[in-house]
Formats: sequence, structure tokens, C-alpha cells
Amino acid sequence: MRTKFIFFTILLGLVMHAQEKVVCKTGNVTFEASATSFEEIKAKNENVICAINTKTGDIASVVLIKLFKFKTALMQEHFNENYLESDKYPKSTLVGKIENFNINKITTEGETFTLTGVLQMHGVSKNVSILTKIRKTTNGGINVASKFNIKLEDFKIEVPSIIGYKLAKTVSTEVNFDLY
Repeated sequence: MRTKFIFFTILLGLVMHAQEKVVCKTGNVTFEASATSFEEIKAKNENVICAINTKTGDIASVVLIKLFKFKTALMQEHFNENYLESDKYPKSTLVGKIENFNINKITTEGETFTLTGVLQMHGVSKNVSILTKIRKTTNGGINVASKFNIKLEDFKIEVPSIIGYKLAKTVSTEVNFDLY
């Protein structure tokens, strides 16, 4: 919990003024790495932190790796110990900018923006460009949703050849944040 508080504090420091930021402490990140015809490999993390500066479009998010939940404890153990090495690399971050972001032009229908930034995971930083849909919510916040792929090799995540055929080399990732 202390680590989560520290990351949240850092994120808030990235956004300058209180009236210029929206924050989410319980965002969702879901990924699926299932290979065709094999057991589903899917996990969800519902404790993702995200902040956006509504004046500049700057965005930052933090995902604590150990908080991903799988349908079996063994999958979760392998994910944390063998693949993501969550004791060594406990978090993944995304820091970037939503291009041409204007909070006043966001509607409940939503608009698609390009988010450019740096995704850091498993000790590797990679420049990314992600299409992101942003819409106003009925309760006064904004929703940020995106679907994108992550290649395991881009982040030096090694899969033993003995089970490599059971695991997709490209992981389908979805994010969903409600910010206020």
C-alpha cells in the first residue's frame, strides 16, 4: 500500500494545478496472451492509477504488476516469477501526452486521440503511439479507453520454448480509466 501511495504522489506531482487535473485510482488494465487452441491466458488489474493534466494533455499511469489477477494461482505465480519478474520490476509506467487534447471538445460520444509517450515495463522503456478514445461520463468525469498490442520481445520478456507455443508473442491489452 505504501508503494501505491508513493506512485500516486509522483503522478500527482506530474500535473501542476488541482483544477487542471483529473485522477483515477481504480482503473482497469486487462491483457490476453492466449495462443489459439490452448488454455486462456488472461489477467486483470483493477488498481491502476492514472492522471491527466486537462490543460496540456499530459498523462501518466502506474500499474503494479503483482496486482494482476489470473483465473489460476499457478498462472499468476508463473507470470510474476518467471515472465514479468515482479520482485525485480514491480511496476509498469506510461508517461506521455494526448496529442491535440482539448477537454472542452470532449462529448459523451467520445473522440479518438493519439497518445504518444514512453511505456516502461520489465526494465525496458519503449516509445509508443496508442489510439485512445476519450469521452465525457454522465457523472462529470472523463473515460479513457484504449486497445493495443504489446510484443513480448520488445520488453525482453522471455518465454521458455517448451511452452512458447501456448503463449501468444503479442499480448492484446485493454485499458479503461474513469477520471474525476
